[in-house]
Amino acid sequence: MKTYSPKFNDAQRNWHVMDASDRVLGRMATEIAVKLRGKDKPEFAPHMDMGDFVIVVNADKIRVTGNKLEQKKYYRYTGYPGGIREISLEKLMHKKPEEVIRRSVRGMLPKNKIGRELLKKLKIYSGPNHPHAAQKPVVQE
Repeated sequence: MKTYSPKFNDAQRNWHVMDASDRVLGRMATEIAVKLRGKDKPEFAPHMDMGDFVIVVNADKIRVTGNKLEQKKYYRYTGYPGGIREISLEKLMHKKPEEVIRRSVRGMLPKNKIGRELLKKLKIYSGPNHPHAAQKPVVQE
């Protein structure tokens, strides 16, 4: 018996809609990462993109536990001396709620070319509407 190795054309890419209203950030991010990677499919291959597209709506209504709103910090570096920038989760939620989910999911994906390609299949919107109705997405609970 030979080992089955999936081909690129074998991948069935579906679209899923996830509502972020009153859901915990980390737990939802793990579900999104599994769908993007395709680990919930029997034909999963770690070296290939076999995952689905994920649409997240109501990103501004996400919930976090504990004191993370005040204590969690996000950092970025401008490249200049003394150029480290920091923003709290609370401020980032007011400024760009989509970025909070994107960064959370990005940390759960592989840190290579496949991971960067997978992140392009994640569509995040802060309101309840999205422009992907033509793809006939399946609503996830």
